[in-house]
Amino acid sequence: MENTEALTKEMQKLKESNALKQDLISVTAHQLRTSLSAIKWVIEMILDKNTGPLTAEQEGLLKKASASNERMISLVSDLLQFNHAEDILHGYTFAPIQLTELIESVIFEFTSETKKRGVELIFLKPEIPLSPVTADETKLRIVIENLIENAIKYSKAGDTTFVSIEKTVDTIRVNVKDTGIGIPEADRPRIFEKFFRAPNAVSHALVGSGLGLFTSKRIMERHSGTLDFEPNTPHGTTFFFTLPAH
Repeated sequence: MENTEALTKEMQKLKESNALKQDLISVTAHQLRTSLSAIKWVIEMILDKNTGPLTAEQEGLLKKASASNERMISLVSDLLQFNHAEDILHGYTFAPIQLTELIESVIFEFTSETKKRGVELIFLKPEIPLSPVTADETKLRIVIENLIENAIKYSKAGDTTFVSIEKTVDTIRVNVKDTGIGIPEADRPRIFEKFFRAPNAVSHALVGSGLGLFTSKRIMERHSGTLDFEPNTPHGTTFFFTLPAH
């Protein structure tokens, strides 16, 4: 009996230690990605000669710096995906947050990416300020980042992505509507499966883990919310998540 109790206590300690490590990785990776995104935006501005002309040598060095920065952003994104995919139910801290401000913060991270791809990202802010929602801000940011990143990744130059918020009596719904490649009907039932990527998505963008939507779905379930999508007409997709309004 004593051995069993000791083993149970040891297992509990290991679980707590693992949860703390995952939270540390998550927070650190998000801070890294935010900083790297800001660096990317500055480099892009200089390369576009918004700050003045460049010599050939300066332009070459900045392009190398930009490529290295892109690789770091990709590595950090993969780290976030794998860190949260397996143990996403642990380490939640729920508190009142301002959803509009969180979305604006995430959209800022993608400023340089949308500019680079020629995709317009528009946030249709609610006319009436929203009351705070109860959520884990770090985890909810992951969901918003995944949806916006996918909308940009699977769009082409000239396309537009709209982010909007709808409020009802019981729920708040956040929409990310794109005019991109869409999801073939045959692949829709599997879209939230772990590691699944539709063939047209793989053809359009080779890089991808197939974990983003799987992870986001679990996060929203932990928030007593939902994550789903609707095909747009004539093309594109609207992914949306809902949160309890109270």
